This record gives sequence, structure tokens and C-alpha cells, in this order.
Amino acid sequence: MALSTHLSTAHEHRLDTPIHKSLISSNPRIELFAGASGPTTLQIWRSNGQVVAKNAQRGNRETVNALQWRPDGLFLAVGWSDGVVRLMGLEATKAIHQITVCESGKAEISCIAWTCNTGTKSAANSKHLSSNAWKQLEDLELDAVKSRSSLNLPRELAFLEVETSLPKLSPLPASGGSGDDMFVFTTRASLEFLFRPFRPEDSDNIDIMVVGTTDGRVHLSIYDSFVIGTFKYLLPQTQGLLGALQLCRHAAHPSMSTHMLVFQPAGEASQTQRYIVPMDLTFLSSSAEDLSLLASKTTTLQKLLRYVRQVQMHMMHEWQSTRELPSRFLNSINQTLSESEKYGNMSIGQALYHTVVTGHSFPEVREWLVDQLAERGHKRWDRAVTSGLQSLRSLVHENLLPALERVGIILSRLLGISRYHESRDDIGFSSTQITLVMEIVSALIQVGHKILLLTMDELDLFQTFSAWLRHEIDRLASSSVSDELSEKEATMEHGKILAYIDQYLSASPLRHYLQSVSADDSRMAREQLERGSAVSDLLAKDTQRQEVGQEPITVIPRLEFLCSYLDDKAKLVFQGLAEAKKRGVRFGQPTKIDLGQEISQCEISVTTSRQDNPGTTQAITYAAVTTEQEKNAVFMLRTTTTVVNGISSAVVPEAARIALGEGHIVDLKFLDENNLLILWDHKDSKRSPLRLIRFPYRAEDLGYVQYNEGVTVAPHSFTNEQVESLFSNILVPQPKEGEPLFVPAKMEVIPACSGRSQMPARVCLLSKNGEAYKVYTIPEGWLET
Repeated sequence: MALSTHLSTAHEHRLDTPIHKSLISSNPRIELFAGASGPTTLQIWRSNGQVVAKNAQRGNRETVNALQWRPDGLFLAVGWSDGVVRLMGLEATKAIHQITVCESGKAEISCIAWTCNTGTKSAANSKHLSSNAWKQLEDLELDAVKSRSSLNLPRELAFLEVETSLPKLSPLPASGGSGDDMFVFTTRASLEFLFRPFRPEDSDNIDIMVVGTTDGRVHLSIYDSFVIGTFKYLLPQTQGLLGALQLCRHAAHPSMSTHMLVFQPAGEASQTQRYIVPMDLTFLSSSAEDLSLLASKTTTLQKLLRYVRQVQMHMMHEWQSTRELPSRFLNSINQTLSESEKYGNMSIGQALYHTVVTGHSFPEVREWLVDQLAERGHKRWDRAVTSGLQSLRSLVHENLLPALERVGIILSRLLGISRYHESRDDIGFSSTQITLVMEIVSALIQVGHKILLLTMDELDLFQTFSAWLRHEIDRLASSSVSDELSEKEATMEHGKILAYIDQYLSASPLRHYLQSVSADDSRMAREQLERGSAVSDLLAKDTQRQEVGQEPITVIPRLEFLCSYLDDKAKLVFQGLAEAKKRGVRFGQPTKIDLGQEISQCEISVTTSRQDNPGTTQAITYAAVTTEQEKNAVFMLRTTTTVVNGISSAVVPEAARIALGEGHIVDLKFLDENNLLILWDHKDSKRSPLRLIRFPYRAEDLGYVQYNEGVTVAPHSFTNEQVESLFSNILVPQPKEGEPLFVPAKMEVIPACSGRSQMPARVCLLSKNGEAYKVYTIPEGWLET
């Protein structure tokens, strides 16, 4: 008989707003919790109750539909009612990735699952080994992890991180950007979290996120945010079911490329039926060796392009800010001069040029300088232009060029991969596509350097012009010329003043690079490029025209156009890669669960076993089902599927039914490959009513028999005393006298981990009213009793 002890309380949190639809999730690596605080607000808090973040979308109009932490605890995926999954980083309080899963108003997100596949490529590469060589292979892989550099030099070279030797990217200003990424790149912590260096020890790990929607679609993405695609699963005609299937559960084994999905049908059948469907991700086992490297580099490239786009928006904003206020001042005096017939069509630039050369000021110009512009207006003008040009210089030097340099390094790596695998169709992109993207990046770098030079020249000339303008205001406003003003005038660099008035005052050369691009101009430039013209050739011609004072023929030198063109061509690479992986996704034979009763809970777990045949494994799926009519019973369905080279075959179902005394099952969850934890209320008023039962679901003595749809499985019944004596169980602490009543309705179980700190296995309970959340620590050794 196992000794019954109490769970120890590790954390308790009471929320001001009840948890919406029991949507709550605990970080598997650190003491961090997330929940839907009401329908429209996501709340994240620490174990001490401190709220880390509160987020809402579109002014509290969108609701939280699903949420799930990634297995490594670095990301939280939140599905909102607008059909977008927003990924929140561990070090950021804002969404750093946004993945559109379905169209708002037509479907909603119903389920989010996240898993990590490891070792699938090693298994695929070993399919030609004999069964006796498996143990030797495992030993070699273990040694390779311990001393990788000495055993596999080509691998080290393939995963060599050049980016770590580059200076870190600088944060962007908090204002000046736009769109969903406005605040993503504004803090150092967020940038360091987003652009984490790839670790060779993670080269066999592929993070996979599976999202289900209410219209029966399954969305698949890998490695943070690289989207593979969306799939519509339909049952074979023999199943005789009409209507959409909705994903409700997902399970996978780290070493297997076949995942198991649980679908819930629509209509009346949704209450009594479930379908277990294998999903074969053959690209995990059949793709090139460097799948994780390819996925990580393309994901990093996506993030860098988002960063470059935000830099471009900031640069255009800063340049516009340098022109807005001076343009208002200049337009005012230009209008005055145009209304005076004695000056003809003279502009303020010509008038100031006249003043610099002759020392004489026209009466209208004098009035404008002394009465309208004056000292206050000049300070505003000087501050606007100086700060704007300095910010523009910093954006190019500290943000744009370093980001483009990183983009070029990643593209060179992708170019090498595409050339190495040119004959394979599972890469999804060609060296020609990568070369074109590299040409656009090269053009952007050239434009960036040109903007930097022009900005520095304009800043130098403006500072001289601004000092002269202030001198003129003081001179004209003074009744007599002082010695100090005379000395200042003698030190003026009139050549620079005239150069600024002539080249920058009315129209800056930066406009050729930083002005907005109309849709028609953009379309014409794209058509010219698509006809075979090289970006570098057209850019060189337009740059030469600009340098001699002529207007460029095309908008190709414009930063906005090049960034947009870069995004479009890079998207073709991403789409090709995604389509290649999408072709490696297939669905296997479904298994129907129909107990004739309303299903209340259905949990699923996958284990695996190797076979004698090379490249063959068995996926053993366990589904634990409870119903509303038999709240004390667990229906266990065991299905065995043979997986050959990543493709699943026929399914062999077996079932067992276990009745646990006179109590009822509150909730159940799989903890690991051996233990199913059951939260059991045995309705004994004399003792603590809640117990956590460790149920050995893989035990053969549970009475598994062949399962056929519609056939009733005889139950294995246990009395309350037998449940307490035959199964390892532990008491759940109850509130003390005077404390609020705590009635749990949902349970999470989290295995022990050794991430940032050693954390024991935990059980998390959410109260029925959604206002309290308690975390309990499972005593060390209890799971082995």
C-alpha cells in the first residue's frame, strides 16, 4: 500500500476577473502563468502574484480563444478571435510574432498545441543500419554531443555562427514606426530575445505549432513563426460523416515525425464522437540534414526584414520631420514674395542668396526674419532639422546598414544550401531566387550609404546656414551693428551657406531616396525589372542623374520601393520553402471513438517502440476518455500504428474501461509515457475528498481487448478502498477554516525540468468559478512509488 501524503502548495493566485473559458496555462520551465482575465484581456503573472503583462487587442474588442506555452517556455502562443495567433516572448510584454491563421468573421481559433521533435533526422539517416547497430548509433550520438567539435568538423562548419561576431542590432525609437511591429524592436531585451544565436546542440530540434480552427482546418508552423501552411482534413467516405471536423487535441513523441490529432465532429455527433487521426510530417525525416538550420535562418531572415521595414518607416518619418516645419516657414515668405509684383517670380532661396552675396535684405525678407521667424521660430527650425538629420544619420549607421549586413550573411548561407541541394525538390527555392534577393540587398546597401553621405553633408551645411540665419535675425533686429556681430560675420563660411541655399533649402537631394512612392510609379518600376532589367543597372543610371542635378527616371532609388521589392522577392523564397514542406504532410487512417454517451474529456498521449526492421517504428497512442453519464469511469483506447520511413500505416485499436469507486473524476492529464494523473473526488465527507491518483495506463493487466466501434467494453471496477490501496495516490490540501472555498474544475500537470532552475513536477488547479489558481508540488519520489 502506498503511503498517502499531501501535495505541498507552491503558489496561489486570486484574480480580480474570473478566467474566461478556463483558458489558463503554466510555463513549463519557470514560475510564470498566463490566463484569459475576462474574455478580452490576456494576463501574465509570476508566482508571487506580480502581474507581468496585460494585453488586449483593438480596444478590448477581440477575445482570447486559446493559449499555450511552447515546451521550452520561451514563447506563449495566444489565439484571438480575429483569427491571429500572437506569439509573446518570455522577455517581451508585446506580441513579437503575428501569424494569421483564419479570416476574421468566418472562423475562429479553437486549439493551439506545441511540441518539439528531436532526433527524427538521425533516425532517418540510420534506416539502413541493422537492428543491432541502434545501440552503437545512440552511443555515437551521445559522444558527438559531448565532443562535437572533435568528431564532426563539417557539421561545425555548417552551423558556424558568423553573426555572433557582429555588433548587436540597436533598438529603434519608440515613436516613428507603424503597423503591428511598431514596438517590437524598441528595447534591447526584445532584440536580444528575437535574435538569439542558433546553437549547434539544438540542430536536431524542430519546434512545431499546430493550430485548429472552427471551420475544420489545421494550421502548421515550425521554428518560432515559419508557416508551413493550412490543411483541410476530411474523413474518408466510409466514415459517413458530413460537416467539418474541429481539432481539439494533439499529441506527439519527440523522436517521431508522426503526430496524433483528435478531431471533434460538428453537430449532434460532437457530443459523443471523436476521431484520432495520424498526421505524418515526412519532411522531418526525409528532408535535407540541415532542416533546423534552414528553418532557423529563414525565420531570422523574416525577422530581419521586418526590422528593416520598420527602420525604413523611421527614416522616412525623420526626413519628413526635417522638412515639415521649414516648409511652412518658407511657404509663408514665398507667398508674400509672389504677391509682390516688383520681384517677379523670385523665391526665398534667391532672396537669401542675394542677401549672402550683397549683404542687402529685401524689406519683405527683413520683415519675415525679424517679425515672423524671429529667435523663437529659428530655434524651432534649427531643432527640427538638426535633430531629424542626426536621427536619420543614426538610423542608417546603427540600424539599417548593420541589419542589411546580417541579411546578406544569411542569404549567402541560403545560397550555399540551394547550390548544394540544387537537384532536390524538397528545398523549395533556387540559387537564382537567392541571387536576385542578394542583388536587391546590395542595392539597398548602396542607397543606405548614399543617404548617409547626403545626410552628413546636409547636416554640416545646415549648421553653417542656421548660424548665419540667426546672425541675420540679430543684425536686422538691432539698431546698430556691434563688434560681436561683425566678428561673427567675418568667420562665416559663405561658400557653405550658398551651397545649402542652392542645393538643400527648397528641395533636399534626400527626396530622391526618402520620398513616398505612388502605386503607379511602383508598378511601372516592377514591370521594368520583371522584363529583365537589373536592379543595379537602373539604380546606377538614376544615381548618376541625381548627382548631376537631374531627376531620376524611375523610383528604384527610393528606399520604400526597394524595401517593398525585397519583401516580395523574399516572400517567394519563403513560399517555395513552405510549399516544399507542405507536400510532406499527409493524414493517415482515422480511428473513431463512439461510446454512445456525451464525452466530457478526451486526453491523448503517444509513445513509441523500435522494430527489428530498419527505419520502422511503432506509434502507440493512448486516449483517456470520460463521459457525463459515467463520471467515475475512464475509457482507455490504445491504438498501434506502424510508421515506415515517416509514413503511418494501418491502425490496430484496443480498449479498456476502468471504474474508480463511487466518486467522480474531476479531470485527468497525461504526465509522461507511464503516468496518467487523475484528480478524483471520492465523496467521503469524513476525509479530504480530493485525491490525485497515479494511474499506470500502460499496464497490461488493465484488460485491454480488441476494440470495435459500437461494442461495449466490460469495465474493470474498483471500490474506493481498492483505489486508495492499489493505486499510488496523494491528498490535495483543502482550504483551512475561514478561507474561501476552493472547488477545482481544471487541472494541468507539468513534468519536472532542469531549465533555468531545478523545478519539480507540478499540478495546477483552476477553481470552478475561475477566480483562484493553485499550484502544488508533487513530492519527490511519489511518481516512482
